[in-house]
Amino acid sequence: MLNIVLTRIDDRLIHGQVITAWSKITKANRIIVVDDEVAEDSFMVKVLKMAAPSSIKVEIFTIADAAVALGGEDIGEKVIILVKTPKTVLGLVKAGVSIKELNLGGMGATQGRKQLYRNISISTEEKEIFKELLTLGVNVFVQIVPDATKMPMATLI
Repeated sequence: MLNIVLTRIDDRLIHGQVITAWSKITKANRIIVVDDEVAEDSFMVKVLKMAAPSSIKVEIFTIADAAVALGGEDIGEKVIILVKTPKTVLGLVKAGVSIKELNLGGMGATQGRKQLYRNISISTEEKEIFKELLTLGVNVFVQIVPDATKMPMATLI
């Protein structure tokens, strides 16, 4: 199993905050984006790869392919997993990926979602998925930036 230093839900995926703050504090040298739609969009794959410095390896996988890649041999890399939705995380967990902690950093307001906290909005379905992840033993918390206090998801839903 790869050395996962951060699993984060952030619907912006790779952006300045992830690169300047999270990758530095975790000392990550590899980012794995997991999203079935993005993985099939060659333009978005190129954009995401260009968004990170050359010192960080970026890969974009479907859930199924990510489960295989994340189960690979630990070769000393420090990996950040980025996803857009809790459904993707649940898919990874059900596929056998060991995710002990889940950082909820950004889920924007869209139709069908209600604000949970600051820039985080969730739908009824997503709320149930978070409850399932908690039941499966995943420590889910809100922490938008590294120096913010972790807020346990169980206290918010």
